[in-house]
Amino acid sequence: MDSIDYYERQGSQYFEETIDLDMTEHLQNFLERLPENAEVLDLGCGSGRDSRCLEEAGCYVTPMDGSPKMCSLAEIYTDLEVLCLTFEEMEFQEVFDGIWASASLLHVASKDMPRILKKVYDALKPGGVAYMSFQYGESEEYRNGRFFCDYTEKTMKKLLQTESDFEILDIYQSDDVREGRPRWLNVLVKKEGGEEDD
Repeated sequence: MDSIDYYERQGSQYFEETIDLDMTEHLQNFLERLPENAEVLDLGCGSGRDSRCLEEAGCYVTPMDGSPKMCSLAEIYTDLEVLCLTFEEMEFQEVFDGIWASASLLHVASKDMPRILKKVYDALKPGGVAYMSFQYGESEEYRNGRFFCDYTEKTMKKLLQTESDFEILDIYQSDDVREGRPRWLNVLVKKEGGEEDD
């Protein structure tokens, strides 16, 4: 189950709808946990909005998206090379200080999440931090042309504690920055190792 076809068809509209959304609060929460000049993967970068913000904050950003259409739009917007890879295709080994996965891993079916989380874990350097966000709830279904897998604090903690080696730093709810939209579950996790753990 994937939603890439949706972004191929609706990419321009999605770009216009999301390019100006303000993610400052979540970005700051993520950035304060990273070293200076961090190497960051924007996993499912969409429009490239957050890639640009992360670069302006001093990070070295690698944007990545599974939709060729979104990759093209993000390259124009960020002036960065965007990797056109699906979650399944990525194979990084301890490359990044941080991974930013805003509203992207929510398209992964629950049965596939342990395997994708392992890829995220492998891509991080020891002590690296990942941010992920999901729509809040317990549904797993197609909605308006895209597949969504929602989580609550309970189901996310169970997933992370049973299917990953991540340390949970924070799990918190937030409102959508657009009125009338579902709430979000925001997740910050850390890979073991790094200076603090030595």
